[in-house]
Formats: sequence, C-alpha cells, structure tokens
Amino acid sequence: MVLDMSGRLPMRQMPLDLGPLTTPGLDEFIVGDNAQVLEWLQAWPPTEATRAPVTYFWGPSGSGKTHLLRALLPRALACGQGVIWVNAQGCQMWDADDPAAPTLALIDDCERLDGHLQHLAFNLFITAAGGVGTHDADAGPLSIVAAGAMPPVDLPVRDDLRTRLGWGLIFALSPLSEEGVREALHAEAARRGMALGEGVVSYLLSRYSRDLTFLMSVLGRLDRFALAEHRTVSVPLLKQMLALETA
Repeated sequence: MVLDMSGRLPMRQMPLDLGPLTTPGLDEFIVGDNAQVLEWLQAWPPTEATRAPVTYFWGPSGSGKTHLLRALLPRALACGQGVIWVNAQGCQMWDADDPAAPTLALIDDCERLDGHLQHLAFNLFITAAGGVGTHDADAGPLSIVAAGAMPPVDLPVRDDLRTRLGWGLIFALSPLSEEGVREALHAEAARRGMALGEGVVSYLLSRYSRDLTFLMSVLGRLDRFALAEHRTVSVPLLKQMLALETA
C-alpha cells in the first residue's frame, strides 16, 4: 500500500526522517498510572473479537504518546505488517513484503495536522472502513492508532475527522510523577551509556517542569555535548551547555 499527500490510495510516499527505529520500546515505558494502556499495547495486535476501528491516546506533552506510537512501529513490521506514519511534519510508509498483509496507520500530533494532512488522515479512515475505490482490492486491512494532546471531541480538526477519531478505544494518559520522571531519565541515560549522577537529574527538575519530552531533549543534547567536550556528564557541564545555548 502506497500513499501521497492527496489522500487517495494507492499513491507515492513523502520521505520523512523519523530517526532510527532503535528508540525506546514498551519495555522502557515508565508505567505510572497508565497500566491499562500498556496492557492493551502488550496484547497488540488485537484479535478479531477485540479489534476496534481506531485506538486513540491523549494526554499532555511528555505523557508518552509518541513513545507508545513509535514502539508499535517495529512491532508491526516484525508481524509482517505495513506501516504508515503521519504527524505534523508529513508522512512516511513501510511496505509489507506481502501486498495482502495488514497495514497499521500511526497518526501522531493530531491537534497539529494542517488541512492537507487532515485530508490524508480522513482518507485513511475511509480506507479502514472499506470505502469503495480507496485502495487496491488485493490490499490487506488497514487499522489506525492515533494520538493527540486532548480528547477527540476537543481537537481543532475538521468535524468528520474529529468524529472518526472518537470511534473506538480512547485512553487518557497521565503524566509521570517526579519519581517516574527520575526513573525515565535514568533509564534513557542507561540506554545511551551515559553515567548520569543524581545531581544532574535534581538540577533539571529544580529548574524545569516535568515535561518528559523536553527533559529527554535536554538529556540528548547533554550526551552529545559531553562527547564533543570529552568530559563526563555533571552539573557543571550541564550549566555550561545551557549557558552556551542561551548566549
């Protein structure tokens, strides 16, 4: 299955740099109060009896929405499925070896999709529902997992897309506690091979909110800065990096 930005299937794809697929998976997800959504994801792909037309995650920045969508991508590929990824930057796809295999559409940043991407997302729903003329008759079924910062009813998108995003399962993700954020930062540091002292985490949490997306970006920049400076990660090194960034 191939698509482009006009919303018809089959189509050409637009390359989108999503980075390496060796991103944190479900095992690295800090559960906190989100045990229900993790249980659903661990049981993915669903059976015919448990399959919903769409699954939607919503929560504030840093609650793990993108993490969970990205974790599904390699799992779908390992199952022999094709994958379509859509977010505010564009779209990317991975074809299955078998043209009749299922395809998983992952739609992130729903509240940030522009008109063109909303049209593309809407046509994915039409395809998933078996709309006439939307895809090759020999293509496999299409399922959708999406995520946004708010419940579907509050999304600033076209009415028909908003309605369809609320068709199936909806999971509200809770942000992590401070203890959970510390655990997540240490886990990411271990994944990167960083020796991360507790003082660094305490310094970050004393000056910034518990927005895990932002804190993870700081950690990534600190890792690269430490490698460039040939120094170990410490509070003085973190202060130096932040000072250079704001100079």
